[in-house]
Amino acid sequence: MGKNKGQLLKDIIFTGLGDDDSELIPIIADGNEEELKNFQAPDILPILPLRNTVLFPGVVLPITVGRQKSLKLIQDVFRGDRLLGTVTQKDGSIEDPEKNDLYQVGTVAQILKILEMPDGSTSVIIQGKRRFEVTEYLEEFPYFRAQVNLLDEILPTDNSAEFNAVVGSLKDLSIKVAQYSSNVPPEATFAVKNIENSTFLINFICSNTDLEVKEKQSLLEIADVRERGIQAISYLVKEVQMLELKRDIQSKVKTDLDQQQREFLLNQQMKTIQDELGGNPIEQEINEMKEAAKEKKWSEEVGAFFEKEVNKLHRLNPAAGEYSVQFAYCQTLLELPWNEYTEDNFDLKHAEKVLDEDHYGLEKVKERILEHLAVLKLKRDMKAPILCLYGPPGVGKTSLGKSIARALNRQYIRISLGGLHDEAEIRGHRKTYIGAMPGRILQNIKKAKSSNPVFILDEIDKVSKDFHGDPASALLEVLDPEQNAEFHDNYVELDYDLSKVMFVATANTLSTIAPPLRDRLELIDVSGYIVEEKIEIAKRHLIPKQLETHGVKKGQISFSKEVLEHIVENYTRESGVRELDKKLAKVVRRVAKKIAFEEPFNKKLTKEDVREYLGVVEYTRESYQGNEIPGVVTGLAWTAHGGEILFVESSLSSGKGGLTLTGNLGEVMKESAMLALEYLKSHREELGLEQDVFEQNNFHVHVPEGAIPKDGPSAGVTMVTSLASAMSKRKVRKNIAMTGEITLRGKVLPVGGIKEKILAAKRAGIKEILLSDDNRKDLEEIKDVYLKGLKFHFVKTISDVLDFALLKR
Repeated sequence: MGKNKGQLLKDIIFTGLGDDDSELIPIIADGNEEELKNFQAPDILPILPLRNTVLFPGVVLPITVGRQKSLKLIQDVFRGDRLLGTVTQKDGSIEDPEKNDLYQVGTVAQILKILEMPDGSTSVIIQGKRRFEVTEYLEEFPYFRAQVNLLDEILPTDNSAEFNAVVGSLKDLSIKVAQYSSNVPPEATFAVKNIENSTFLINFICSNTDLEVKEKQSLLEIADVRERGIQAISYLVKEVQMLELKRDIQSKVKTDLDQQQREFLLNQQMKTIQDELGGNPIEQEINEMKEAAKEKKWSEEVGAFFEKEVNKLHRLNPAAGEYSVQFAYCQTLLELPWNEYTEDNFDLKHAEKVLDEDHYGLEKVKERILEHLAVLKLKRDMKAPILCLYGPPGVGKTSLGKSIARALNRQYIRISLGGLHDEAEIRGHRKTYIGAMPGRILQNIKKAKSSNPVFILDEIDKVSKDFHGDPASALLEVLDPEQNAEFHDNYVELDYDLSKVMFVATANTLSTIAPPLRDRLELIDVSGYIVEEKIEIAKRHLIPKQLETHGVKKGQISFSKEVLEHIVENYTRESGVRELDKKLAKVVRRVAKKIAFEEPFNKKLTKEDVREYLGVVEYTRESYQGNEIPGVVTGLAWTAHGGEILFVESSLSSGKGGLTLTGNLGEVMKESAMLALEYLKSHREELGLEQDVFEQNNFHVHVPEGAIPKDGPSAGVTMVTSLASAMSKRKVRKNIAMTGEITLRGKVLPVGGIKEKILAAKRAGIKEILLSDDNRKDLEEIKDVYLKGLKFHFVKTISDVLDFALLKR
């Protein structure tokens, strides 16, 4: 580098000098490597501690001197040879460092100039000459003096391509740092571009870079200039990446702010234009809300809360995302029918007529609804009961809700709880969540626009739970008349009165309903229909509905009682009438097709027409299979589709007393078979059985239709009778079926589903039914039409069962 350029750099005015040895902007003096390499200094040097900066050979560095010890050192040295040693403090916060607080490697410096600053402080311009290592500190007062050992620089060979690449990379990175960082003045970039000496350039960049002091010190301690440059590159790359990241973040933030400012200005202009044209639509919407709130019948507490929320909405910027959330919340509060009720129709004759028109049978349910209406008529204010209609599918549980609503002149709401697994579906989400909304209870109340609708909770037995919570537990508050007057929805955040809502739950089985929930329900059994009732339902409801649905006039087709009975018994197998409805729809569709094609057909359907329309018979009637073979007994079972008869078959084979069970049996049925065998073993003498029967035979119990899972305790008496018959070779009494649970003591316990089982027995042609004596009370609640043609035998022990069911040899 030429002398003129070097002189220009020396003459740069230093600005921004700080307090107490603070790091300042370094520049570099002109010179050559040989001068620095051959530079000699005394073995003993005064040591000047530096704070927050490191001096490199060749770099000119201005420092502010504030400590008295340092001022004395500078004054003494300046009057002499102007040479001193600079060593950096390990911790810049120490005011009076000791020798252990200083690094071992430093730089010999020459004082170039002393400046008295306007604020009274002293600034000194020093130039680094050569690195050294402190071997021993000789004096500490009035300032440090130390024995030093000068260190040589390892310079690269001439024309080294790798070294040139290192220098080029350093220059590019340092210029990029200067461009990105606001802390680096333009003079530094000017110096980097004009320094031609590679060693001086590396030292200047190492000194000028905004690195930690310990990182700069590690660079100074590297003897090989090329390695020093490579290490500096690694530091600079990190710094460039950090500066680029900061620059990107600042750019994005600025863009977002610019966009917000732009939107704000546009909204202000739009507001001004709308005001000129006759009003702001946002203001109009809020004013409309306030006017509508005056008409609401809500309590003072709810009114005050709503006013607070609307005022909050008014203060929000319509362009903000929170505005739409708050608007939807206020709209929901406004649309809920607080204290708004429809007037009940207390004409009990009318209610009875409506219920009879819509549903045939179901006397218990109709009676309970009329009782509720009667009490409501007398008292005019009553907490609504929580009814639960349970029974097999297709018996009219859900449709009964519509009839109740029509009878009471109330709004009708239905939600299906089948498969519901998220508690928020009942109680809603907190409005802080994105897309939050009220739970399905209040959503449907809002749709009904009335706080006293008939609310059908369909399939309450099919509610499930997972990590989202337990909806069945959330329903406890909804279905408890003592709690639901203050139902809390997470979204609405206000208590809502559900006590006037008439909840009607439906279920196929009670076993899967949680006990605390079941305890809050008033259970009403809606059992299946006998054939006669199904025929009547088809005539009154199903056939007229299908004729209207398919556009067939009433006189174009007629169903006789015999044809309907044929369809019920041979094409359906159910307790309800849903499958029957489908079959009738299929028949009417075929007739509609013939009418449309102008094909001939019988207006009065025959069994042959039914076979043509519905195909071959789908179900063979369950029938008693006789008692010719010992070991075969007819049992009665309950399923979700109604009652069924099942056959238990037992046989003996040579063996050592083993028991084999087949027929896809559940654990409870297997246990019943084991109980039966153990009972027979312990009472063999009473039954006249030899010990050899148990020791020389294996026993096999089979329940046919193995593809169908079977379980439950009610087959106990059937299994013990079947095994006893097979062992004793005594046949079972004709036309008899039985059901009941057994104990090891020989007791016969009662079972459920008696009505469905009785219907199954009638369908199969059974004449006599054997039941536990404790089931006698169940017959009192069953209409005589179901019991007609049947004879019942009540037993208390297994001995009673075997004495009656088994014939003498």
